[in-house]
Amino acid sequence: MESKTAVKNIERYASYKDSGVEWLGEIPENWQVKPGLTILNESKEKNIGFIQKTVLSLSYGNVIVKPKEKLTGLVPESFETYQLVKPGDIIIRPTDLQNDKTSLRTGLAKDHGIITSAYINLRVKEKYSNSFYHYYLHTIDINKVIYGLGSGLRQNISFWDFKRFPFPFPPLPEQTAIAQFLDDKTSKIEDAIAIKEQQISLLKERKQILIHQAVTRGLDNSVTLKNAGVEWIGEIPEHWEVKALKFISNLQSGEFISSDDFKEEGYPVYGGNGFRAYCENYTNDGLYALIGRQGALCGNVNYADGKFYATEHAVVVYPINNEDTLWLGETIKVADFNRLSQSAAQPGIAVGVIKNERFPYPPLSEQKEISAYIETASEKIETAIALKQQEIEKLTEYKSSLINGVVTGKVRVC
Repeated sequence: MESKTAVKNIERYASYKDSGVEWLGEIPENWQVKPGLTILNESKEKNIGFIQKTVLSLSYGNVIVKPKEKLTGLVPESFETYQLVKPGDIIIRPTDLQNDKTSLRTGLAKDHGIITSAYINLRVKEKYSNSFYHYYLHTIDINKVIYGLGSGLRQNISFWDFKRFPFPFPPLPEQTAIAQFLDDKTSKIEDAIAIKEQQISLLKERKQILIHQAVTRGLDNSVTLKNAGVEWIGEIPEHWEVKALKFISNLQSGEFISSDDFKEEGYPVYGGNGFRAYCENYTNDGLYALIGRQGALCGNVNYADGKFYATEHAVVVYPINNEDTLWLGETIKVADFNRLSQSAAQPGIAVGVIKNERFPYPPLSEQKEISAYIETASEKIETAIALKQQEIEKLTEYKSSLINGVVTGKVRVC
């Protein structure tokens, strides 16, 4: 497993030897390689008598306390079948390696609690560092070595796979020093990532504020305002109108056809499979807004450009008087149609409800100005967001390569 660490002024060990493990490569001369059974035990201690009530879960490589609102439907009595977890235990999600090649499957417990028996609970023996071996298992997870384990149709893994699995074995003082080093460095990297994620959230919030102000107040801050008479709109420029959507655009939902009817034509399909927009009356050739009207994306707005099909799960918006599509779509987003969805097994919005919603309506010339402003401002903000996301990706890669380099002995830190 070649280290891609980007640590500056890398210090290496004085001498190395072949580990005998292809993906581990060379290790420091004073290190050994041992099978997992000499380092780990599997804990299967059950929560008999409700010793613990704190339910834990593995999420994105972290063992977290499961929020109470996510325990809905679980029978408390079933918690007696859960495994007891102690701080320092290493939790492994062992199922479905065949179909899931992206999830992080290992995490270090920091709390007392219980976790479903579907997980493997590895407990490092007392004379070894659980933090060091957590980082080691994390790096074989990140580098996908873990996907070479497992058996059966879905490649599930068990403690048996770890019993013979090769583990590097530095002297205990080195294990402790390495774990402390990585705790410090990874904590700082995670803090830096959290700051950038917060910056992204602020940029997204800024974008929404700019769009909201543009579609409800326009671009001229000096104009006189009036009450629109619609709660979500508030005040609008005095010369603007308020119109129901049915007077601004025609709304069409799809009708049933088989997937074979459009497959050969090669046009994109929006909203699902097996339904088609009213192509006999509308060519669907140009930029159109589409409103999600059923399911998880109920109330969402997207755009389609060129010829396309739309399912009954989407409403295609056809402007009547050459209204600007981007202006209209962004105004619909601000209106938040999700608030109109009806509670059911699957949320939905009736077209009849959508068409009667009232909107601020500027002159066509202002619509185009607002549309151009939104497009330019959004592009600048999205560029800034993309740069922040790239920085997060680089920090994440650096963190992974740092852990990999240190726990496999390619980088000396003590």
